[in-house]
Amino acid sequence: MHRQIFVNLPIADMTRSRAFFEALGYAFNPQFSNEQGACLVLGENLHAMLLVHPFFQGFIDKRIADAHESTEVLVCLSCDSREEVDQLVARALAAGGRAPRPPQDHGFMYAHSFEDLDGHLWELVHMADPSQINAGDAAGA
Repeated sequence: MHRQIFVNLPIADMTRSRAFFEALGYAFNPQFSNEQGACLVLGENLHAMLLVHPFFQGFIDKRIADAHESTEVLVCLSCDSREEVDQLVARALAAGGRAPRPPQDHGFMYAHSFEDLDGHLWELVHMADPSQINAGDAAGA
């Protein structure tokens, strides 16, 4: 089994992106951060590497997708409460992000999302009672 995850996301401006995520209350691991890439700490063993476009391009042979125009990934993070979900979305909006759709209350799960400054989608969820989930609910059916 894997022990850590590092989601790599292309960004346009390091200073702007760092300020955005710091406004949400997140920190960066200085050991793995410089002007080309910054290690955003999302939780224990959960990280997003924010990589400026030229540096990101060095890892791939395809063009970088414009996340403002299309979606390749939806980063989903769990939260301890509905309030935490709403607070993070409110901070994202205050820092210049946008909410692409209203909150979703599925009974067993509450979700809301935001787009960061580079258009990446971040879904925040709170599972109210995981014992109430059936396979159809979990698969989005």
